[in-house]
Amino acid sequence: MNINIPNDPQFKKYYRKHIQCLKLAGLQPKTIEAYSRAIRRIGNYFDCQIYNLTADQLLDYFNDLLEKRSWSAVKLDLYGLKFFYTNVLDKPWEDIPLIKPPKTTKIPDILSVEQLQQLVCTTQQLSYKVFFFTIYSLGLRLGEGIGLKTGDIDSVNMRVHIRDAKGNKDRLVPLPEKTLQTLKNFWAVHRHPEFLFPNRKRGVKNAHLVDTPLDRGGIQAAMRAVVRQLDIKKKFHATPCATVTQPICWNPV
Repeated sequence: MNINIPNDPQFKKYYRKHIQCLKLAGLQPKTIEAYSRAIRRIGNYFDCQIYNLTADQLLDYFNDLLEKRSWSAVKLDLYGLKFFYTNVLDKPWEDIPLIKPPKTTKIPDILSVEQLQQLVCTTQQLSYKVFFFTIYSLGLRLGEGIGLKTGDIDSVNMRVHIRDAKGNKDRLVPLPEKTLQTLKNFWAVHRHPEFLFPNRKRGVKNAHLVDTPLDRGGIQAAMRAVVRQLDIKKKFHATPCATVTQPICWNPV
């Protein structure tokens, strides 16, 4: 959702400082965007007068927000405003007695090995085909797969270094032989000096000339198209919840 920055000089000044503080705090880009979006939304709601909000004003705001958005949006706006008050305005923060949503445990849908094989085989573009095979065989989140670089592959110890994962933490995951060979074959096609999955904007054979990895939106669109084509009814995403638990006897390259 695109929320414009309110056209107020003082607000813009504090907003720029807010962005700087978020970056210096070492937060992930998605968190920085969520917290900055919160300040833009709150600024528009209160006509930029957000520097001395009362508890009653905030209760009204978050109640209105909950009618239009999810509990996740409520929490992110609350955390974003708290960061703004404590780090930008240097003011004490009083917790707002928000009603917490009920805790629920949802078990994600897990694709079968046959469905994963269909997903990979049906994908037409080589970059996406290898990408899907890799993230499912390694059990990676979408962003973790996009961020993979050639130096993250340890073929000696057969493991992959996942950097800046959830919680800004690194971790090591086992590297199956099939996945290693697939990545080697794919790299022989694009030969990018840094990215395992370079952007497709110049084609696979000229991928060594690009300066960005695969586009998240393009990956998601490709997956949605294949899922529709296969008529898979399960709701799933490119996450570790749908990892390959058995070898897929197929070479995507």
